[in-house]
Amino acid sequence: MTGPELSVAAVVVHDGMLLLVRRGHGPAAGSWSVPGGRVEHGETLAEAVVREVAEETGLECICGEPLGWVELLAEQAEGRHFVILDFVATVLEHGRPVAGDDAAEAAWVPLGDVAQLRLVDGLAEFLHDHGVLDTIV
Repeated sequence: MTGPELSVAAVVVHDGMLLLVRRGHGPAAGSWSVPGGRVEHGETLAEAVVREVAEETGLECICGEPLGWVELLAEQAEGRHFVILDFVATVLEHGRPVAGDDAAEAAWVPLGDVAQLRLVDGLAEFLHDHGVLDTIV
């Protein structure tokens, strides 16, 4: 048995829209989430955020302040244990995201429409609790 896997995620809001990716495989395949993934050996958290956003959306960003964290245990994460540190991030140029890596789709979604999507478990509540979304119903 191994210990928790450290991951990062980027909460990128631009002009009233949130950058989201639809997971292509792994935990929560088919659901929408913010870009993110595992921190690689020798990589800082900020480097991991920038890399994951680029890999999953084709967009360059700057990693900002920590926003919060989420812990996914075995029953939520296919028998694994993830600790996900979420960061605010800013895109360098607002462009059309292009899905890459393990993302099936990438899109800018108006903040008012986010909660209507099939999101990964707990994302709407997390974004609401951290002031990103006004409502989640």
